[in-house]
Amino acid sequence: MDARVYELLNDQINKELYSAYLYLSFADYYEEEGLEGFANWYEIQAQEERDHAIIFRNYLHENGCKVKLLAIDQPDKEFSDFLAPLEAALEHEKYVTGLINDIYAAAADVRDYRTMKFLDWFIEEQQEEEDNADKMITRMKLFGSDAKALYDLDQENAARVYSVPSPLAAAE
Repeated sequence: MDARVYELLNDQINKELYSAYLYLSFADYYEEEGLEGFANWYEIQAQEERDHAIIFRNYLHENGCKVKLLAIDQPDKEFSDFLAPLEAALEHEKYVTGLINDIYAAAADVRDYRTMKFLDWFIEEQQEEEDNADKMITRMKLFGSDAKALYDLDQENAARVYSVPSPLAAAE
């Protein structure tokens, strides 16, 4: 595997684990504010991000590469209203999309078609993640100032259940 592609893939493990930390901090915020459904949403998001790290880890191992785990930064976000974590999530997902695009571009530069194919799932996943984050913002802006509507949103988020991402399900 090309050294630059390897470095970006290995770093992405760290970025995905940081995302899990970040989303756990969002879950903590909502839990402490009494919105357990929103906390549930972000606990599941954290689990998905951890799974993404495992998918990258597995891919490196499947390609004979050594994984080098890096220190995970502490999330540094503080929030003063219910909308702020949602906006931070969209911003973060756009950042992650950029990271995935950078890996894809590096793989394309060296004609690493295997890695490009591997990343196709993540490209689709990021589109879904950004769309979900955008919808959460829109709904909070529309309904968040009404206590009953906020309660309904919270209950809807409480009903979300975790599902194993397809690359991990296929590996089992």
